[in-house]
Amino acid sequence: MKKRGLLRLLPSLLIIGSLLAGCGSGSSATGSANQPAQGSTSGTKAESSGSGTSSAGTEGAAENKQEVTLKVGAAPVPHAEILEFIKPKLKEAGVQLEVIVLDDEAQLNPALKDGQIDANFFQHVPYLDSVRAEKGFDFAVTTKVHVEPIGLYSQKLKSKDELKDGAKIGIPNNPSNEYRALVLLQQQGLIKLKDGLTTYEATPKDIAENPKNLQFVEAEAATLPRALPDLDGAVINTNVVLEAKIDPNSALFREDKDSPYANVITVRKGDENREEIKKLDAALQSPEVKKFIEEKYGVAVVPAF
Repeated sequence: MKKRGLLRLLPSLLIIGSLLAGCGSGSSATGSANQPAQGSTSGTKAESSGSGTSSAGTEGAAENKQEVTLKVGAAPVPHAEILEFIKPKLKEAGVQLEVIVLDDEAQLNPALKDGQIDANFFQHVPYLDSVRAEKGFDFAVTTKVHVEPIGLYSQKLKSKDELKDGAKIGIPNNPSNEYRALVLLQQQGLIKLKDGLTTYEATPKDIAENPKNLQFVEAEAATLPRALPDLDGAVINTNVVLEAKIDPNSALFREDKDSPYANVITVRKGDENREEIKKLDAALQSPEVKKFIEEKYGVAVVPAF
């Protein structure tokens, strides 16, 4: 009975074992088949994630590549202030503007020549022309921004009619601004320059008529505000007036808006076609900058565009 019972059970056990083995094999096969699929999916996700990171990295790199740093040397007022105003607009255009203010403005042209800066913003064309040949500056002017009308200031007088015989008048001692000051005095009928002056340069030696016998004190432009107590008056550049906290409305008289002495952006020759320079010029000649200049500086600074 036991032996026969075992024999009867044997086929059933074999069938169950076979079924179990089949299930195990199927499970294994399914697992084996799924593993590559999971690996593939995982790989796809990784690749997708990697691709996303790569794409973000590429976009970031593209953004970094598009943003260019532009170094512009400037006088403190109003030049640097105007440049600071346009920084956000240039940032949107992919230009990181770095404003460089030097203690000695006379170093801004050498700094441009030596490649320490990409452009400068402090001078007018007559001044540049007066130093260009002597210093060997191979520069180009890209755009006019504003005029700072030069004017006569005094701590002693209320009008030009109060100027007495032999009055002491301070004037800038750099060639172009000295000429500019003398031309202003000529326009006011105080002196007359010699005929035939063909450059933007003149000194008191070039005065042909001086009915009030004015005495001229030639000095560095930046020192003229401090010298006012010792003078009857001084012809001072507006940026110097602003830096010295003198009210520009206190000028006894000044240049009109048609002055040829517009302050300009200057670059090394050949750089005027750089895309970031063009963006700088466009930003400086925008309606927003015109409004900023008019509202902030009034008569002291006049847009030249």
